[in-house]
Amino acid sequence: MIVGWLALAFIAFATLSPIHARPVLAEGLIEHFAAFALLGLALALAYPNRVVFVVTIVVGGAVALEILQLLTPDRHGRLLDAAVKVAGGICGVGAGRLAVMLLRGKIGHAK
Repeated sequence: MIVGWLALAFIAFATLSPIHARPVLAEGLIEHFAAFALLGLALALAYPNRVVFVVTIVVGGAVALEILQLLTPDRHGRLLDAAVKVAGGICGVGAGRLAVMLLRGKIGHAK
């Protein structure tokens, strides 16, 4: 559970920090997608019975952080960045849900 919230805190720091202090781990859009995919995966695994809550946090976080960038002097929020973050987050949530179903044995028991 803590991993998901720490991931969100790190993403918020990286998104809202001054551009010169922003950590760079990969090319822009790939980094955005991967960060939110990991966030979605971590929260989906932490809260397996609260899918709507997880999707709200992931999608709401992506949109809110892009909007908050408009308030910083050296950053800019872009619709494309928000869309990539949302797509990554949804993929991460989907992967987490699939993992939970596999671990619970609800998939893969064909008769």
